Amino acid sequence: MSTRAFDRMFTPRSVVLVGASDRPKSVGAVTLANLQSGGYGGTLYAVNPNHDRIAGLRAFPDVTKLPQAPDLAVIETPPDQVAGVIRQLGTVGTHAAVIITAGFGELGEQGKRMQRDIVAAAAEGSVRVVGPNCLGIMVPGIGLNASFAHLSPASGGIAFVSQSGALITAVLDWAKPRRIGFSNIVSLGDMADVDFGDMLEYLAEDPATSAILLYVEGLIEASAFMAAAREAAKAKPIVAIKVGRHPAAAKAARSHTGALAGSDAVYEAAFRRAGMLRVASLPEMFDAVETLALTTPQGGERLTILTNGGGPGVLATDALIGLGGTLAQPAPSTIERLNAMLPPTWSHGNPVDMIGDAHAKEYGETLDVLLSDPLTDAVLVLNCPTALTDPAEAAQAVIACVQGARQRGGTSNVYTSWLGEATAAPSRALFEAAGIPTYNTPDDAIEGFMHRVRFAQNQGLLAESMMPGGAYQRDAAAATAAVQRALIEGRRWLDYDHVEAICAAYGIPTAPNRSSAADARAAAAAAAQLGGPVALKIRSPQITHKSDIGGVALNLRGAEAVRAAADAMLQRVSAARPDAKIEGFFVQEMVQRPGAIELIAGLSVDAVFGPVVLFGHGGTAVETIADTSIELAPLNAALARRLIARTRVARLLAGYRGQPPADLDAIAEVLVRLGDLIVAHPQIAELDINPLLADAQGVIALDVRISVDSAMHTPSSVRFTADRVATVA
Repeated sequence: MSTRAFDRMFTPRSVVLVGASDRPKSVGAVTLANLQSGGYGGTLYAVNPNHDRIAGLRAFPDVTKLPQAPDLAVIETPPDQVAGVIRQLGTVGTHAAVIITAGFGELGEQGKRMQRDIVAAAAEGSVRVVGPNCLGIMVPGIGLNASFAHLSPASGGIAFVSQSGALITAVLDWAKPRRIGFSNIVSLGDMADVDFGDMLEYLAEDPATSAILLYVEGLIEASAFMAAAREAAKAKPIVAIKVGRHPAAAKAARSHTGALAGSDAVYEAAFRRAGMLRVASLPEMFDAVETLALTTPQGGERLTILTNGGGPGVLATDALIGLGGTLAQPAPSTIERLNAMLPPTWSHGNPVDMIGDAHAKEYGETLDVLLSDPLTDAVLVLNCPTALTDPAEAAQAVIACVQGARQRGGTSNVYTSWLGEATAAPSRALFEAAGIPTYNTPDDAIEGFMHRVRFAQNQGLLAESMMPGGAYQRDAAAATAAVQRALIEGRRWLDYDHVEAICAAYGIPTAPNRSSAADARAAAAAAAQLGGPVALKIRSPQITHKSDIGGVALNLRGAEAVRAAADAMLQRVSAARPDAKIEGFFVQEMVQRPGAIELIAGLSVDAVFGPVVLFGHGGTAVETIADTSIELAPLNAALARRLIARTRVARLLAGYRGQPPADLDAIAEVLVRLGDLIVAHPQIAELDINPLLADAQGVIALDVRISVDSAMHTPSSVRFTADRVATVA
């Protein structure tokens, strides 16, 4: 990751177009026209060996014949000529190039070979390359349009970096009538050299950029991306679209965790961890940027809704709850103040419905009370047009109240939505001029509020990523020895002894009194020795999900019951999996934890970001329940708690119907230790604890599976401090 030569790339004093053309509608002609018409004040050169002049410019046969080395070269030549042009640029002293030409990595082995030649030539001459196969770059502030886009963007504070050139043209078309301006627009294309990490590092320091938008199809250097994103997100908002939200789970995954930790979920976790905000569409992207620009960080997530109509207030409440938001409960003192100033028919709660004849005075005074409410973090103000009041006057009252609160140092954000069109337009213009976020509908306003909430949550994750985890005793050498024994024995899935050794090494509590039995007779004898009810499980290195094929029997009492169950299980499993090597049975004392909740905790390795920790609602129907979330490893206690909180099962863990709350500290501690385990032992490929029983007494892992791979995985792209990494390792 480097921004070397980026000053020449994005603030060039001279530009050469290699492959300039006078053929109408050709890429070379359109790009040259954009360079000439954008208002760029630097020197332009054209290179074309078949022409003396093109579009009023003298044309040179190649870059070595130019009167000086240009700062930036824009290349539109046949693919097999590009590497040679890059070598010439390095020779003359040009160190920045944009390769618009397509036909490389996307066209098979020959294209990949030509792209490798480009990379080699760029390295030889110290040339930084954007592309190939890209739309180009634009810097509206200096009039530079080095692209073949159909529109030139307006100047503004938003930087847009995209892997898709087609999406850039769509954004330009969408942004123009909305008067949205840009500081930089960069089409990365195949990312042979310059990638997202490089651009984030540059844009974080760019004074012309106030917010960064990303369109991501995939990443090449995840570690560099995360490092740059974390630093950039500390300075300015980053909003990202990541396409490919619903890919099929990887077929190679054999554990529940491997199947559930899909690539899109890992990208979601990475964006959260970097302090970025992910959105699903282009309109939402620009709405999010506008919201973040017009609001300030909030101290909390509790929203109070102020309205002159009950229906819109209910709509906004439904939207808030549907998006996981929190409806504020105003303090009793606030309710008393509202009772003293509003008609008796007001709603006496949140939403605060002042009824339909509320005038500007009521809007201003009521909002002032709500902004001082200690249990309110933000206020959404709604207005429904009526024949009794003037919406613009109400808007002016809200503006005056907000401006007064800002002068007093208030921290609560105010969001507005004046419903309608003809009567609402003047009020929206007033809010826009005052720098107060305004939306067409209550749903849009709630989404804007939740953008701020989610951004604050992700900024919190970014801060936690730099905090160390808790100290505890572990025996990393014992875990390493267990992994190595399994690899020497040629096992992908560790047997019971190896799993127990690893869990013990990291202090993960497992079920007691478990025995191995070679056959049904031995299983019966083991059950007799244990006494009480037992669980019987098939033992086979090829069978990871035992219950799926009848390989588990629970609550067996007595030796004869165990013997009969073992014989029947052996027949079922042999019929279902004739390929599996049956090594016997496990006999385990049944764990009696009435009311305990079945959870899943696991580890997997993502091909891009490295190891991840998964948590959710467990049991045999874990994929059907689909209540899981993931975080990049390693974790600390706060990150583990947030991982738990993102699941629906967290509400059960908080206690229900007389059941006391589960020990969340114990659950979080297991997640922290799992994250440390996979970071310190990179040959662990997958791990499942399912179920992990949790109740007020703590946690216990009933079934643990661990798979290993001799090929060490790439370490996670997220780290805490150097001391933290040393402790984990």
